Amino acid sequence: MTLLAFGPLTEPESLAIYRFTLSHNFRMVIAYHTQGEEIYWQFQNFNPPNSFYIGSKFAAASGYLLAKTPYNSSFAGFKDWFIQNYNRPGYTIEAGLGQSPLPISQFDQIYQDNIGILVLGAVL
Repeated sequence: MTLLAFGPLTEPESLAIYRFTLSHNFRMVIAYHTQGEEIYWQFQNFNPPNSFYIGSKFAAASGYLLAKTPYNSSFAGFKDWFIQNYNRPGYTIEAGLGQSPLPISQFDQIYQDNIGILVLGAVL
């Protein structure tokens, strides 16, 4: 019988991102998900310096809503782990609207909405 492992760092891609992050000194992280056109900027009571300010800039550039992370969405995300362990800004960008997987027809709009976030993330 094969037992399936569930939990943090049980998947190769999660482990790769974890190791990559440990080996670099990132000043912030941006994680992309699909669904909602929202930007989650904090984790529980952790609010690293400049997090809200940077998130506000991202929201203005994209037209997405800057929102607190819903409690039920916490505890499982890369940005939550990063914020908690590094006390640096982390963001989950919920790109696009509709049922996942989003149709490729949304790509151009998502790109236009998010290019400003990526440029700002490189310079802020």
